[in-house]
Amino acid sequence: MVIGGGQSALAVGHYLRRTALSFVLLDDASSPGGAWTRAWESLRLFSPAQWSSLPGYLLPRTAEEYPTRDEVIAYLAEYERRYALPIERLVRIDRVSWDMNRERFLIEASDGRAWSARAVVSATGTWANPFWPRVPGPDEFGGLQLHSATYRSPEWFVGRRVVVVGGGNSGAQIVSELSLVANVTWATLTPPTFLPDDIDGRYLFEQATRRYKAIQEGRAPDPPKSLGDIVVVPRVREARARGALVSRPMFTQLTTNGVVWPDGSESTVDALIWATGFRPALEHLTPLRIVGANGRIETTGTRAVALPNLWLVGYGEWTGYASATLIGVGRSARATVDDIVSRLAAN
Repeated sequence: MVIGGGQSALAVGHYLRRTALSFVLLDDASSPGGAWTRAWESLRLFSPAQWSSLPGYLLPRTAEEYPTRDEVIAYLAEYERRYALPIERLVRIDRVSWDMNRERFLIEASDGRAWSARAVVSATGTWANPFWPRVPGPDEFGGLQLHSATYRSPEWFVGRRVVVVGGGNSGAQIVSELSLVANVTWATLTPPTFLPDDIDGRYLFEQATRRYKAIQEGRAPDPPKSLGDIVVVPRVREARARGALVSRPMFTQLTTNGVVWPDGSESTVDALIWATGFRPALEHLTPLRIVGANGRIETTGTRAVALPNLWLVGYGEWTGYASATLIGVGRSARATVDDIVSRLAAN
């Protein structure tokens, strides 16, 4: 049983269909595309199409160098169709529990449906679990607050005073867009750092691959070289050129009408957008009592240590180098399916 219907679940499904195992993907969405369908409309990838593909089928070359959100959604829909992956939709999994007597998982959906399985792959990603930092005074602020997970487009923000929080790629892309129509302040914990203009996601994947190979060969990987955090896609480059990507140190407090900055000054704000990242969406695994205080599950490779018939794919580096990316998750998915086949055959 694969829980999820996004890029990680599809990659696992691609390799499972090559085996003799019966399987199904359970997706809580009504249509293909996973988390990409919930991202803001102007979102672009950090790598060209040929470096942004799942195993077996390349994302078609796009008109611009970096594919758009909608092009990725169309690609994932075609990927499902091409490989005829067995997906059940509008299935929200609330609970996964372990039946010790039968040595099987019980997977329960919010609508009362249930399945049992010898093995479970959790591939729910992080988008459903946005991270909100704690800042004094959140109950006082009377304006709009939203996370980048629910930001869609700049229309509502035209002419308004907006603070975007977060010094990563999401924050930079949202500031770049909103700065064309709104009075935007970019708040970051540390000054944002930009990758050189000629470096994009390809470099980041190659770096992760070198670390992966070193570990596979029993060598200690070299420490990752940080050239910056933000990939300079065309919109970011344009915004930087007009001076829109200058950040201000993170505010210290929220007030009824806005924020208080470290120097004691205050700004009136209409809206706050928190581009502050995500945490693994593992609430459905809570009944197993193996989710740690850090929100993760201890794994060896992608297999859970405490429950060896549970695998986790696509949540980030702790479930495989570059496993949260389109091109990187294929490696983790293949290793996971090989491990599943070996383990079930042995039992």
